[in-house]
Amino acid sequence: MVPDTLPMPLPLPDAVPDALPKSVTEPDGSAVIRVLSYNVRSLRDDEEALARVIRACAPDLVFIQEAPRFFRWRKHAARLAAKTDLVVLSGGATAAGPLLLCSLRAFVERTEDVLLPLTPGLHRRGFATAVVRFGAARVGVVSAHLSLDAAERAAQAGLLLERVEGLDTPHAIAAADVNEPPGGPAFGRLAGALQDCWTVAPWGGGPTFPSAAPDRRIDAVFASRGVEVLACGVPTGLPATDLRTATDHLPVLAAVRLAAGA
Repeated sequence: MVPDTLPMPLPLPDAVPDALPKSVTEPDGSAVIRVLSYNVRSLRDDEEALARVIRACAPDLVFIQEAPRFFRWRKHAARLAAKTDLVVLSGGATAAGPLLLCSLRAFVERTEDVLLPLTPGLHRRGFATAVVRFGAARVGVVSAHLSLDAAERAAQAGLLLERVEGLDTPHAIAAADVNEPPGGPAFGRLAGALQDCWTVAPWGGGPTFPSAAPDRRIDAVFASRGVEVLACGVPTGLPATDLRTATDHLPVLAAVRLAAGA
């Protein structure tokens, strides 16, 4: 496992979204896509700053954690999607907080919101899942927010891997607020079965929390072994005020290549 003290592979000024490979569908149907993982703290902070950060990243898929779950939650999700030129794919209150947004590049095959077993006294958790296609590449996706309780979190990591396997797709991407850093049991279990994209192709920053003074990496994008990871990290070149005020986490942006018909 690569430690979080790994040096930045690019100078700070280059750690902006424009430095990543652009989204494209290749002649053979393979696709380069951008995926963004972001804990938005129920939109309780500066929503305009949040929308600016998401738009600047130009993602094809957004894996959101802590989406609004209560009064008019669908309206809040739709408003965020509209502000970022995306559409709601799945999740929200029906997944206990995880939400998926996508660009119009995605052809949607199916979606499913999953509620995990409830531990008395703890917050209900769930997964937002979907199967989509970009060009001729088919990928299963899962957005997750794991428990604050260590034992429950470790069990949920196993359930997440089972869900990824159950999507039965050539490629899979899971993004999560893991609620623990690399080296923890849950993070280690996920990174052992999937690629931890930041360790494979580090770019930009690593620590994701808290946004005002990040000192730990608890948010991550994971990909199945057949996914080619081109770059992944916190886009540190965006306006610092927006990154700090949008929410209490920093976003993780990755560019990946999905082979056609794999």
